[in-house]
Amino acid sequence: MIEARHLSKVYKARKGDRTAVDDISFSVGEGEFFSFLGPNGAGKTTTIQMMVALLKPTKGTITIDSLDVVASPHEVRQRIGIIFQDPSLDDRLTAWENLEFHGRLYGIDAESRRTRGNFLLEVLGLADRKDDLVRTFSGGMKRRLEIARGLLHAPRLLILDEPTLGLDPHSRRSVWEHIHRVRKEVGMTVFLTTHYLEEADSSDRVAIINGGKIVAEGTPDRLKKDLSSEMLTLETNTPEKVVTYLLESYPKLSGMIRKEEEIVSFPMPSGEALSPWDLLRALPFPIREASVRRPNLDDVFIHYTGSELKGQTSEKGVRP
Repeated sequence: MIEARHLSKVYKARKGDRTAVDDISFSVGEGEFFSFLGPNGAGKTTTIQMMVALLKPTKGTITIDSLDVVASPHEVRQRIGIIFQDPSLDDRLTAWENLEFHGRLYGIDAESRRTRGNFLLEVLGLADRKDDLVRTFSGGMKRRLEIARGLLHAPRLLILDEPTLGLDPHSRRSVWEHIHRVRKEVGMTVFLTTHYLEEADSSDRVAIINGGKIVAEGTPDRLKKDLSSEMLTLETNTPEKVVTYLLESYPKLSGMIRKEEEIVSFPMPSGEALSPWDLLRALPFPIREASVRRPNLDDVFIHYTGSELKGQTSEKGVRP
């Protein structure tokens, strides 16, 4: 469905060129749920703008449904639905009027607008608010209406650019419940950009993007397993000494140790025939508390970028 090869975008400026996307390649299969995970400024939105022909690549090619985006922008836009970060609804119109206006712009006949519009409003839990002004909607309801509008012309690909940015945990959960329901009902490819780990964790494949480059790609489970089978977290009065000892004893942990005040976390060193408890017994420093867990995408992100994903939330029980 999506094929990007050596895609780059360089912005010209008086103070020097700025590379927003740096020679990235990726592909997304039909019906796949693919996520771009990265911090703000990583190049996620720039990539989407090139995918929908709002920006022309400086270098490289991108095709959607076998169509070259630069050569056939109109045909490509007919095949995609997109929800940008910033709201784009007319809040002076009702939910139904927003759908009607969008449908007419896409040349959808009246019967199809009525049938598909009602179906999408029902699936997205907005049927009872179809005649209400959008200005009376909550943030989560507006996002769901934008999704309904983006799907009205039956696109083969849905592009979501930080779709839950700024929403509270309850609204985020509601939006994702409805996205997955629509995906199940109508069947489509989903391309998501996000900096929320739990959203990327629910996708079929993840590409971690940082500084305009893709630094890792694979299924969430594969990325975690490639990092380590176990993560060890230590609470100690001497965190600096523990970190120094670990780096001297296990050089492979360079760039993989995370220290926050008196907490030190790291993946078990690969290629070493020892258990977490063997490692603990070998430490020449007092440890107040220790725990072992499986790696998560935050650990993977830190491993490949050397920094924590900023803006991450920690609310429990919020799963997309």
